[in-house]
Parts: sequence; structure tokens; C-alpha cells
Amino acid sequence: MKKILLFALTFVCIPALQAKDYNIKNFGAKGNGKNLDSPAIQKAIDACTAAGGGTVVIPEGTYLSATIIIKDNVTLRLDDGALLLGVPDLTKYDTVDPFTEGLGIQVGRTFIAAVDAKNVAIEGTGTIDGQGAALKAKHIETDTRPEGQRWGERPFLLRVIRCQGVRVENVTLKYSASWTSHYAQSSDITIHNVKIVSIGVAHNDGINIDGCERVTISGCDVESGDDALCFKTTHSKYPCRDITVRNMRLKSNQAGIKMGTESMAPFENIKIGNCHIYDTKNGGIKLFSVDGAHLRNIEISDITMDEVRTPMMFRLGARLNVFRKDEDTKQPVGTFENVIIRNVKAVAADEAQLTPPSGILITGIPGHYITNLTLENIHIRLLGTGTEEDAKQKVPEAIDQYPEVKTFGPKIPAYGVWARHVKGLKLKNVTFELKNKDLRPEVICEDGDMEIYR
Repeated sequence: MKKILLFALTFVCIPALQAKDYNIKNFGAKGNGKNLDSPAIQKAIDACTAAGGGTVVIPEGTYLSATIIIKDNVTLRLDDGALLLGVPDLTKYDTVDPFTEGLGIQVGRTFIAAVDAKNVAIEGTGTIDGQGAALKAKHIETDTRPEGQRWGERPFLLRVIRCQGVRVENVTLKYSASWTSHYAQSSDITIHNVKIVSIGVAHNDGINIDGCERVTISGCDVESGDDALCFKTTHSKYPCRDITVRNMRLKSNQAGIKMGTESMAPFENIKIGNCHIYDTKNGGIKLFSVDGAHLRNIEISDITMDEVRTPMMFRLGARLNVFRKDEDTKQPVGTFENVIIRNVKAVAADEAQLTPPSGILITGIPGHYITNLTLENIHIRLLGTGTEEDAKQKVPEAIDQYPEVKTFGPKIPAYGVWARHVKGLKLKNVTFELKNKDLRPEVICEDGDMEIYR
């Protein structure tokens, strides 16, 4: 028995003994902020994975870099004082797994990527900075197209594509040239205590989870120019499923928490709780299925919001886009069912996309209903000031349009909840506090059934 136990202990310890550190300076990295260090960093990563795995160490210093690919069994560790700095020249970045995003722009250039890899991680107390503003400034010297057409040429900061076993922990991600982090078609992901400050150029999404399963996100602080925490499904075969999010701080020039717009495969079994959303310019919680997704079994709870434009919006539509046109096909209209939002306290911004502001927008389309949506223990403070004329406004169906608050504005005929094409809508202890008198109804429900519990 003792011999068997000794053999077992020896077998378990062998992998730990084999794993070692690979300091990038031993592979030629200078860390002076002038030399391009990405070739040396890639050599360290390649050596590490070839030996069976370990940790690639980025010590204190400034390392100018272009595209880096993390490979099997590699942990990239940024020590305290380490700065991985993106070179401000987009021609230095490789295109990785390109696709068309929700506005129809081709994207794919990437600063740091992991593709078809297993057991990869980024950790440490250092910083990765994409120098987005500097990169944009150099880009527009030669690209004179409108910003809405040219931004897709700029690189994402971090992309994780078709990977299994991913951990990103404690690092700071700053100033991406487009989306800050994009986790796509991957599984078993942990994102913990990540600080994101990514503002200054268009489309600075914070954390994008795209068709991933078994994901845990916790303790992150995100300040982003675009959606702070966003779930997407850009391929019909890859759902967002079995995801837990806790203890987040979210600030955004767009939405705090969002599902869609890219929404082909299901969003299901997702729980989000204990988050603070503040100073968002285009929605606190926004859940959309417009490209065929089945959005179901979602629970969002214990949320506070401060100075948020339009605290909540829920949309089932029929835009029906395809984002990977060479490998996917258009889907039929999806579903939106069994969603619970509970324990929310929100202070809505006085200046909003809607004039005057409204609290909650809910709309399916004719023949396709948002079903079994429950709003429970919700309190929203609003400006008020709505008039009798505002209460007569007709809201467009916009069946195949990009789903956005402004698509249905600029005026909504209810100040609290405006709902249309719904079945089984439940409002349980949903209350509104007005700073000024509002002559619009508190609640309107068109083409649907609703139960109100006080």
C-alpha cells in the first residue's frame, strides 16, 4: 500500500516539476519602450508551449509590441510595473478569425490572441495598453473614409477564440483601439478582478462574451467607451450558456449590461448579480434577440444604477443578420422567454435619448411575443415632465432595424413601463419616483397581457 501511495504522489508531482518560468528578457526582449519586443515574447511563448507549458514572465519595464499569440498550457504573467504597449501602427497587427460585427463592419485585427488553445491564462498586476488614440491618429492620416467605415481596421486588445480552459486575472487592460476583450466560441473561462479603462475611440467595448459556455466573471471594474459587459452570439452554432457574473462595477458610454445585438445562437442559463452600473449613456440593462436567438432562463438581480439613461430595455425583433457569411445561414425569428429582473434600484439621468426620460421599454413584434418576463422589486427615480401630448405618441415597430433606444424614440407614451407584444408580463412591486409631475401614464401595455402586483 505504501509503495502504491508513493507512486501516486510521484506521478502527481511530475507535471509541477516540469513547469517553469520563461523570462522574456532571456529571449531578447529589451523593455525600453522603443524596441519592438513582440518577436522575443513570441519566442518565449513558443518555447514554453513546446516544453509542455509553464509561465512566460514579463518583468518590470515597457515592452512595445505587435500581435502576440498565446498557446497551449501557457500563462502570460505581467509582473508589477510591467507594461505591454501596443505599437501605434495598425499594419503591424495580424488579422485573426475575421468576422462581420453588428453594424456590418469587417473586424479581426488583434493585439493579443489565443486561438484553438487549451489551458491558457493572463495574470499578474501589470498592464496591457493598446494605445488606441495614438493608433487612430496615425490611421486617419492615410485612411480618409468616415469613422464608421474605417474603425474595423483597428485591432482588438485581447481575443480568445475556440479555446478551452481560460483564466484572466488581476491585470489591467487599457485604451484598446476597438473592442477591449473578446472571448469567442470558448469554454471554461474565468475572468476575475480585471480592471478595464478603455475610452477615447469608437467601439471600446469592455468585456464581450461571444458564444461561450461555462463562464465565471467576478470582481471586475470596467470603464468603457462602448458596452461595458456584453454577450453576443455571432454564430448560430455557439450559444452563450451557463454563465455567472458577480460583483461588477460598470461604466459605459453605451450600455452597462447587454445581450445582443449580434444574437444568432441562444442566450440561456445566465445569472448576473450584485453589480453597480453608473454614468451610462445608452441603457443600464439591455436584452435583445434580433437575429434568431432563443433568449431564455436569464436572471439579473441586486443591481444599483446611478445616472443611467433609460435603465432597462427588452427587445425581440427580426433584423436577422448573418455575421460569418461563409459558414452560417440566416435564422428564423427567435424567442424571448423566462427572464427575471429583481431587486433593482436606479436613478435615471435627467438628460437621455428619450425626452422626457422613460424607465423601462419592452417590445416584441407582431406575432412574436416577449413571454414570461418578470420584473420584481424595482424602483426607478425619473425626471418626469411628460405632457398629455407626449402620452399620445405612437412608437414605431422597427421590426428589422438595429435595436436601440433611439430607434423607438424620441418620445415614449409612458414614463414608467411601456410594453408591447408581450405575454405573461409580471410587474411585482415595481415603483417609480418622479422629480416633477408627469402627465403620461405610469404603465402602458399594447397587444399583450400583464399582471401588476403591488
